[in-house]
Amino acid sequence: METHRVAACVVLASVGIGAACAQDFPTRPIRIVTASPGGGNDFLARIIAPALSGALGQNVLVDNRTSRLVAPVTKGATPDGYTLAVGGGTMQFIPLLQEEAGYDILTDFAPISQLERSPNVLVVHPSLNVSSVQELVALAKAKPGALRYGTGGSGGSLHAAGEMFMLATDTKLKRIVYKSTGPALLALAGNEVQVVFSTPPGALALVKNGKLKALGVTSAEPFPLIPDLPTLASQGLKGYHVESIGYIVAPLKTPRNIIDVLNRHIVKIMGDPDVARRLAAGGSMAVSSTPEQLAAMLRSEDARMRKLFKQIGLEPQR
Repeated sequence: METHRVAACVVLASVGIGAACAQDFPTRPIRIVTASPGGGNDFLARIIAPALSGALGQNVLVDNRTSRLVAPVTKGATPDGYTLAVGGGTMQFIPLLQEEAGYDILTDFAPISQLERSPNVLVVHPSLNVSSVQELVALAKAKPGALRYGTGGSGGSLHAAGEMFMLATDTKLKRIVYKSTGPALLALAGNEVQVVFSTPPGALALVKNGKLKALGVTSAEPFPLIPDLPTLASQGLKGYHVESIGYIVAPLKTPRNIIDVLNRHIVKIMGDPDVARRLAAGGSMAVSSTPEQLAAMLRSEDARMRKLFKQIGLEPQR
């Protein structure tokens, strides 16, 4: 009976009649599909799940998958509001890097809301003896290819931040690839590399104990959680901005009335001071948006990253 009711709701929603279905929603547990335990998206999902459960009066469960399966699992679910996904840069960029990803972030999902945002921090080894982005650029120009910068895998926001830096400053740094940002930061502390674009928490901990020096943040405007650190844009890199975002989506064709119910509760959750404090401890700001605003943001980033990957010769793999 439930399967037939869901199917009827989806059909009704397609012709603009979905209020009754939304009024009944939810009648059973909801699952949030996200990446492996311990990562940023998992942390975010586990903040949202209990709060959403309390708001809706139904259990909300976190379903951990490998990063590459989050989108396909969600895409293949019934579009009834009972399967959602919390994603970020990996979910955005996989289709740009793999021809056989099996999904398109722009056409296979119904956006619900943005959840968080966080810039990267440009950190350098103290031995470089530079105190600003301008001084780093001058040193890089004086020694083309001599400075090494560390990143995790290809295509993420930290890799993109470094490539955009080189394009914006007409400099050449030698990229050294590590399994993730953590090992790259350790390599920077050991002077194996001299530059890293990092998420704030790990980098700033090393800055506090004097092992690294922070030169700026990659957001377009000063980041409220670290207001004393200037932006790269304010130090001569006009128009430069790179931020990581977290968001929540549903399968395409999820009834709009259900999307609206979920959005209303998510917006309230992300505006809760306790949620903001928990995310701030992890280096990100709690935010929210309309479905349309999230869709526009994803379109903009998709276009920008496609252009960047083409410029640096990062071709999709089969």
